[in-house]
Amino acid sequence: MAKGRRTFIVGAGCTAFIKPRGQRTTEDMGLEAATKALLDAGITYDLVEIASVGYCYGDSTCGQRALYSLGLTHIPITNVNNNCSTGSTALFQANNAVKYGQAECALALGFEKMKPGSLGTNFPDRIPPTFLLNQRTQEIERAGLGDNHGPGAPRLFGNGAQEYFQKYGGNIEHLAQIASKNHKHSVKNPYSQFRDGWSVEQVLKAPKITNELTKFMCSPTSDGAACCIVASEDFVHAHGLENQAIEIVAQAMATDGPEAFESNSAMEVVGYNMTKVAADQVFKAAGFAEGQGRDQVGVVELHDCFAANELIMYPALGLCAEDQAVELVKRGDNTYGGKYVVNPSGGLEAKGHPLGATGLGMHFYIAMQLREWAGPMQAPGLFDTADPRGKYGLVHNVGLGGAVVVSLLRRPEFFKAGGKDGRSRLGYNHAHECRPVTMEDVNKAKSKASSPFLLQHAKL
Repeated sequence: MAKGRRTFIVGAGCTAFIKPRGQRTTEDMGLEAATKALLDAGITYDLVEIASVGYCYGDSTCGQRALYSLGLTHIPITNVNNNCSTGSTALFQANNAVKYGQAECALALGFEKMKPGSLGTNFPDRIPPTFLLNQRTQEIERAGLGDNHGPGAPRLFGNGAQEYFQKYGGNIEHLAQIASKNHKHSVKNPYSQFRDGWSVEQVLKAPKITNELTKFMCSPTSDGAACCIVASEDFVHAHGLENQAIEIVAQAMATDGPEAFESNSAMEVVGYNMTKVAADQVFKAAGFAEGQGRDQVGVVELHDCFAANELIMYPALGLCAEDQAVELVKRGDNTYGGKYVVNPSGGLEAKGHPLGATGLGMHFYIAMQLREWAGPMQAPGLFDTADPRGKYGLVHNVGLGGAVVVSLLRRPEFFKAGGKDGRSRLGYNHAHECRPVTMEDVNKAKSKASSPFLLQHAKL
């Protein structure tokens, strides 16, 4: 594929991630996140040329329904469903539209309105596409991994952790350290669903979900939305966005290989090699030799749907050798003061996991880290380097069935802080302050071709 041109996140917005109690609609959460992103970028919906909208639980054209509140401008709007990687898949599509010249400015939106409790299927009259993954992991249990129990998703990932422990050492206490780290990070994030700051002991004492996982090691179902606006370099300069544009240096999406079903590995069932393939593609596209470049990453949003997944994805992403994930945890190289700050937002375990919004929320947090707007969540030392662009931010978002998106972000060489930016346009720093939007905000962001009929139904 042709290299394409440079692309940048120029605007980003997020709603609070909340318990699924039916308090908000997807269209109103989507309107809030998209309005914040447009205000952040200082543009109106008129300048958006194409949009991709992600969600897993909703009828067709939910994306149009959400964006129509901002305008009816005839642009292409595509709806995306890719399991837990849905949000980043929407961004992947928007990014490619700009990268390969289909648009100068594209919007990616993701949202979810979920049910309480473990994930299930909405179509009981057919076998779900992940059925064979569940069957395969149970066969691996019987072949020697050991019996497990619990709902399908945590059982899959718990088995992955158990395999890792058998191969390289480690135990449930190391998963508790990961979970506690994320819950402590989450205390500083006003967007988070949980801000309890559970200790390792509290995590271990929580109710068991599988052999390896307690309740506080598992991400909750959530309602929420997030949005990113991607633009070309010409667009950045034309609109004076040099003070907040964050470059998507490289991005890749990968799906499963034969090893997911043929390797007798629980780690492969949950996407270990799929992640490795995407990560290797990203660092190669960024110009690094094989296995190189990870030492230049400073901050990571990693898909910790369960603490087990965070552990086994450290080596899959190349953040450590395959047998060194537990040592990374022991050294504290996954938190403030360590080699990387992983999930400064609190991650999925604490921040929440509204499937369609998750990946876009991850990019929101990393973009704000690289702008140095993240306040109490800010990872230190990102720009204490000889390179004025500072360190990279890494995003990892995986969905079983399967798809994984890995993104490498960095502040561009032309970045210049100062002047009017998204904080002044919103009236506060939305990187670490969560506020709702008003109809006045929507009026600033909406297209000239908007519908009063639609907006009178908005509940902000």
